[in-house]
Amino acid sequence: MAKTPNTNGTNGIESAGAIHLTLQGKGGVGKSLIAAILAQYLKGKGREVRCIDTDPVNRTFAQYASLAADRLNLRDEHNRIEQRAFDLLMERFLTEDSATFVVDNGASTFLPLWHYLLENNALDCLRQNGRRVYVHTVITGGQALLDTLNGFNELAQTTEDRNIVVWVNEYFGRVEAEGKKFSEMAAYRDNVEKVCGAVIFSKRNQDTFGRDVEEMIAAKLTFSEAIGAARLPIMAKQRLKIVQRDLFEQLDRVPF
Repeated sequence: MAKTPNTNGTNGIESAGAIHLTLQGKGGVGKSLIAAILAQYLKGKGREVRCIDTDPVNRTFAQYASLAADRLNLRDEHNRIEQRAFDLLMERFLTEDSATFVVDNGASTFLPLWHYLLENNALDCLRQNGRRVYVHTVITGGQALLDTLNGFNELAQTTEDRNIVVWVNEYFGRVEAEGKKFSEMAAYRDNVEKVCGAVIFSKRNQDTFGRDVEEMIAAKLTFSEAIGAARLPIMAKQRLKIVQRDLFEQLDRVPF
């Protein structure tokens, strides 16, 4: 995967805290899990991380108690997405400039938020204020492959920056089509200049690794909380350490 220089601001100037958005139009593909992993990783790097859950349907990210995610209500009295509510999000991005933000967005807010950012030239505004925006999107195997590829393509075709981080989630199956891996697919080749990095959530033995991760997710625990839990068997902790190390080492290679 192509990479960019490790400068987050304009003209090579290191920016204030970066802004990380999880965006994908398909629900149930692991966006909240990715947001939680990303927040844990950044906290481990000593960043001042502020988490925000904007999903109006499933507040999964906010259920991770130790991450203390704020809930942003985006629906009006008629239960419609109120785009002016995104102004509040921008206000925080532009005034809390020492913080690194991780924002989890639901499938229903994917297009409204992205169109808001584009129509209001919000990405330019953030860039001019020294804020770098990274868009984290999921590609998953199985029946959702085409939908997630379309979501990725929508983002890549409309962003002007190389700011997309692709998370290849193999939980539902290998991300392959007609014998081609994601990096060989037309969707990636046509948009490679917009991708700044990738993280592969590898499919492992479902009876061991898979079950351990599922139980951690169900309990809404971070890796450190699950690994430190007294009730967890020693080998389950060992497997979680392997998964955590693999993901965090991949994130080390993404030029945040």
